Amino acid sequence: MYTVHYQKHAARRLVRMPLKLARKIRDRIEIIATDPYQRHPNVTRLRGQENSFRLRLGDWRVFYALDKEQNLLLVAKIDQRGQVYKR
Repeated sequence: MYTVHYQKHAARRLVRMPLKLARKIRDRIEIIATDPYQRHPNVTRLRGQENSFRLRLGDWRVFYALDKEQNLLLVAKIDQRGQVYKR
């Protein structure tokens, strides 16, 4: 089981979104944290970045990274599809 940590931007985004959607995202992240290297639906490994993944939930994207040494799942970014890929 990996410990889940939300970066400041991701935590702020969760607080500001509708409660039902935020709960759905948190539940999916917790399921992934139990065994992050198992195949999960709608999870894709990101190219060019080691141990970085994208979770797709409807029009929302969640980017996270895994730290094997510290057993940490770090949620870096949560945003809508149209906004998350912009710099």
